[in-house]
Amino acid sequence: MGTTSKAEKKATIDAAAWMFNVVTSVGIIIVNKALMASYGFSFATTLTGLHFAFTTIMTLVLKWLGFIQPSHLPWPDLLKFVVFANFSIVGMNVSLMWNSVGFYQIAKLSMIPVSCLLEIVLDKVRYSRHTKLSIGLVLVGVGVCTVTDVSVNTKGFVAAFIAVWSTSLQQYYVHHLQKKYCLGSFNLLGHTAPVQAASLLTVGPFLDYWLTGKRIDAFNYTVPAVFFITLSCTIAIGTNLSQFICIGRFTAVSFQVLGHMKTILVLILGFVFFGKEGLNLHVVFGMIIAVVGMMWYGNASSKPGGKERRSPSLAKQQKNGADSTEIDSKV
Repeated sequence: MGTTSKAEKKATIDAAAWMFNVVTSVGIIIVNKALMASYGFSFATTLTGLHFAFTTIMTLVLKWLGFIQPSHLPWPDLLKFVVFANFSIVGMNVSLMWNSVGFYQIAKLSMIPVSCLLEIVLDKVRYSRHTKLSIGLVLVGVGVCTVTDVSVNTKGFVAAFIAVWSTSLQQYYVHHLQKKYCLGSFNLLGHTAPVQAASLLTVGPFLDYWLTGKRIDAFNYTVPAVFFITLSCTIAIGTNLSQFICIGRFTAVSFQVLGHMKTILVLILGFVFFGKEGLNLHVVFGMIIAVVGMMWYGNASSKPGGKERRSPSLAKQQKNGADSTEIDSKV
């Protein structure tokens, strides 16, 4: 009875964490689209730096209130994570500017096999046949409903390659560091957010000027524009936190697979609020395939042998990391 109750509690918390991530991620996409399309604030890297600055303030307040306990993260591990994370942010922004939408979507889809490869090589994870097939079905479904025109050039391919590998490594290290050092999501954010904020706010204005030809200090900061910037930064606190919670509770691969549900939701909301000109039979068919694949993945990966970690040392880390999961559960 106790085991069943514990499993139900875990499933409930997992679902709540995932919904938290979906709501904040979709919300920030909509707000950022309004900010960039309606007010012309195209400084994506600097905006991300502001996101982490707001997140840093949140962690400092929580430390002051006693919700975050002192913890330790070695500087080499912190620096490695920040390098991967910042290359991910810059790479994604540059890839979106230099590539067609179709190739950008293909690059995002390739993060799933890359994340799988990292888990197989670094964590000695084995996937069952059904788990592999379900991942393939998700890729097919999302590809059908999102990939349109595909054109690529050399510099766009390089940007996409850097973006895919740095993002996959960053998401892998979120899970790895939480388990290795028994860090909760708040603790890990408390270590990483200040360094990311400082580095991105230093480099961001110059990088944004290089990409857009516009200076951030020359932007017309009207009241509505400042409101949307503040709203974006506020939602980003939840997005950053929920990402760390979800990857810590699941894995980078599961986060990527289920993350494409956000892609489906963004498409649906786009059709609802901005018209149905992009809605056609093959898009609906792709959505259905992707959702079926996600359900299959959840069922296949949760079964015995569906996804096994064969490294004894990491299995021990998984056990030691239970404390961080309990902290996130209380959140």
